[in-house]
Amino acid sequence: MIADPGSENVAQADTRANGAAAALRPLRADAAKNRERILEAAEATFTAEGVSAPIDAVAQRAGVGVGTVYRHFPTKEALFEAIVTTRLDELCKTTRELAEGEAPGEVLFSFLREFGRQASAKQDLFDAMDAAGLDIKSTCAASVDELTRGIDLLLERAKAAGAVREDVATGEVMALIVGACHSKQDDLVCQRMVEIVCDGIRGPTLATR
Repeated sequence: MIADPGSENVAQADTRANGAAAALRPLRADAAKNRERILEAAEATFTAEGVSAPIDAVAQRAGVGVGTVYRHFPTKEALFEAIVTTRLDELCKTTRELAEGEAPGEVLFSFLREFGRQASAKQDLFDAMDAAGLDIKSTCAASVDELTRGIDLLLERAKAAGAVREDVATGEVMALIVGACHSKQDDLVCQRMVEIVCDGIRGPTLATR
C-alpha cells in the first residue's frame, strides 16, 4: 500500500502543533528537573566529546531515556539553541546583579572577561548552529536584546565614572569581544585579546596609569 503524502504532511503538522502547544504549557516539577538535567548533561557531553557526540551519550550522562531527551528537544539543533539561550540568560542575570555594584569600570571589565570566556567556550555550538542554518541573533533574539541592554547599562555607568572612553558604543564592544573569541585561537590567546579590548576602551585616566 502506497502511503498518502498528504496524510504524512498532516501528521507532521499535527506533531509540530502539539509540540508548540506543549512548549507554551508550564512544565511539571519533574519535567522541569529533567530538562535542566538534560541541558547540564548536554553541555558537559559536547564540551568533552564535541558537538558530534550522539544524543544517546547525552541521555546516558543525564540518566534519562533517549525519548525523554527528544520530548524536550526534538532535534539536536534545538538542544544547541537551548544551551546557548540558557547561557545568554545567565549573562543577562549577571548584568542585572552587577548594575548596582561599586567600581563601575572594574565591574564592566570583569563582566566582559566572563562574556569572552563564555563566547570562546561555546564556539563549537555556534559553528554547529551556523552549519544548521540557525542565526543566533534571530534564533535567540530576545536573550541577545536583553544582554545588549544589560551591557549598555554597565557601559554607561562605567562612562559616568570616567572608567571608559565616551565614544565607545555597546555594539562595538560586543562585536570586538565576540570577534576575538571566535577567532579559533586557544583560550589563553582569547583571554589576552579580551584584555586588549578592555585596555583599548579604558578612559584616559585609567589608560595612562
